[in-house]
Amino acid sequence: MRALAARCVRVTVPASTANLGSGFDALGMALGLYDELDFAVTGGGLEVEVSGAGADGVPTDDSHLVVRAFRRACELVEIEVPGLRLTCRNTIPHARGLGSSAAAVVAGVAAAFALAGTELDTTALQLAANFEGHADNAAASMFGGVVITWTQRYSFRAARVRPHPGVMPVVLVPEAESSTKTTRGLLPDEVPHDHAAFAVGRAALAVHALSTDPSLLLDALDDVLHEPYREPAWPATTRLVRSLREAGVPAAVSGAGPTVLALPPDGVLPPRVDLTGFEARQVPVDLAGVRVAPLG
Repeated sequence: MRALAARCVRVTVPASTANLGSGFDALGMALGLYDELDFAVTGGGLEVEVSGAGADGVPTDDSHLVVRAFRRACELVEIEVPGLRLTCRNTIPHARGLGSSAAAVVAGVAAAFALAGTELDTTALQLAANFEGHADNAAASMFGGVVITWTQRYSFRAARVRPHPGVMPVVLVPEAESSTKTTRGLLPDEVPHDHAAFAVGRAALAVHALSTDPSLLLDALDDVLHEPYREPAWPATTRLVRSLREAGVPAAVSGAGPTVLALPPDGVLPPRVDLTGFEARQVPVDLAGVRVAPLG
């Protein structure tokens, strides 16, 4: 075991939106909506305090997702933490398709690496992505900006792309929650060849549109790969995506839903679109990813 480089750190981790149209499990983008967590090493035991989003529904024992990720990462970086006091101040909505679970995992991993005095690297991404089985949300929260993710020999990889300054996200968050596991169950095992070809072209176009030419975002965010199959889980989300696109606003389902991601050219939605049941939030693209600062 190595000596601790710090005993108390504060982690600020951004939300994320994944898929970005047809980039299913491959594209992600970090959003300027943050959870803030304090990790303090103690002499023994576990104390977990949670406030803000999801505070009434998350456990405060060893099963807390942040704690599980933190302990797994401590083993990886070979540090011993006899006890932990964890304080979470959450603003990322839970179960809405904004990467709250991935953010929790990334926060735990980043804290452990910081206590060990180790920079985040590909092993950190591998650990974080293993919790969900895909890396799009985790890589976005870890590195910031737009990310392209893939697997190579059963390892998760990611490349960061700097978004164009004209990309101005608006997230439309409903009251209803959604389960990624449930909505994944709606996806078919196979899709038609022409749908696959369509998705490949649109995913490639999305990278170009997000980084170089936002005027192409309306076409780039169009999807036939997963959104139509998930419509039964959130019909109101699908209707809103269609309404926005008909009004000329690039829009897609954020992750597994039910939040809608809109990318209007000036960051402002047209007033004629009915947003009943959804709360619109203008959020910038986060460019920094997870941040860790010493405390005390």
